[in-house]
Amino acid sequence: MKINVISRKSELALWQTRFVAESLTSEGHEIALATMETMGDLNLDAPIPKIAKIGGKGIFTAELEKKLLAGESDIAVHSAKDMQSTLPAGLEIIAFTKREKAHDILISDRGDIDISDKTRPLRIGTSSARRKAFLKKYYPSVEIIDVRGNLQTRIKKMRQGLCDALLLAYAGVARMGFGNMIIHEFPLDQFIPPVGQGTIAVEAAMRLDWEKKAEIRRRINHGETEICLLAERAFLQKMKGGCSIPVFAHAIAERNGIRLNAGIASLNGEKMIVREKKILSLRDVEAALSGALLAEEILNLGGDEILAEILHEMNVTTA
Repeated sequence: MKINVISRKSELALWQTRFVAESLTSEGHEIALATMETMGDLNLDAPIPKIAKIGGKGIFTAELEKKLLAGESDIAVHSAKDMQSTLPAGLEIIAFTKREKAHDILISDRGDIDISDKTRPLRIGTSSARRKAFLKKYYPSVEIIDVRGNLQTRIKKMRQGLCDALLLAYAGVARMGFGNMIIHEFPLDQFIPPVGQGTIAVEAAMRLDWEKKAEIRRRINHGETEICLLAERAFLQKMKGGCSIPVFAHAIAERNGIRLNAGIASLNGEKMIVREKKILSLRDVEAALSGALLAEEILNLGGDEILAEILHEMNVTTA
């Protein structure tokens, strides 16, 4: 079976695509790979809210999705955290890979950094609104430096003196072979990850041949991860969140269900609402419903006001 795959050109995107491709070629399937750059790739130094305002939603996925809808590719491979909560009409996620560790970490060339030491100046680089909010809440003495670009570009900027350390996702750092630079790991219950962190998503057009779709899903999809992502993505959809908003959710599969931790934070980290929900089911319908119900609970507790404040601030800064 020949499977046409589309991917971004970045090194991490290609690593993820090859990971998926190898699972398919090991079964004798032929892979034809095409690559392209997205709006996000072409504007790596611009703030994400500004790119989104210019190019619309899905700044790292939209161009790839056009290829799927046109029938030029069978599947697109993405970081699950880059996926919109609501996909364009005619598209669906057909598989999620088994999740890598989902927590955030600090990397640096320096071995003397202690993020808990408030007496020593520390500059941490990140472009994530969620990570900035957590740093402001838990480590207010830290100076936050806005750093964008792919992993290699960020490391280069750090080594040029822009910052002392970088705050990143463990999965990307490990996959790119920079695990030896990790100097601190943040606990999942403190720096709750964004929806989908650590997971690779495979997207396809709904009209893709059912036999091909079933075979891709059989080889790639990890059932427990999928249930967790359905809960997380339902939460995100209800919250109307995106990568430029500090909305976060992380689900963990347990013996008889999943445990979902989720919430929202103001951009300055001063306001934060976090709740946990235990879902006593491993069925997709219950998982998605529970994620949406948790979002509704958080919105009713004041999350709607925080969200309105964030959207107002973003419109002001990107106008």
